[in-house]
Amino acid sequence: MEETVRSNQNIIVENRKKLTLSGVKDVLSFDEETVVLETVLGRLTVKGTGLHIVNFDVGSGELIADGKVYAVVYTAEESGGFFSRVFR
Repeated sequence: MEETVRSNQNIIVENRKKLTLSGVKDVLSFDEETVVLETVLGRLTVKGTGLHIVNFDVGSGELIADGKVYAVVYTAEESGGFFSRVFR
């Protein structure tokens, strides 16, 4: 039976070293300092050092990452992109 991404979200940060998230739809980008996720509640950016995605289950929307976590921030969606800001 295939699981589906829940419509709610939980974020657990354990000792700033382990991050467990539910409600993740997609990993938009990642490196050792920044992980950008599309979640059921919007875009979520995780900042830190030595960040690694340990596991991401697309079916359930569960993601586990480790490393030193400095910030977990929801960011507003930009409507229209670059050209809409230039031609205001």
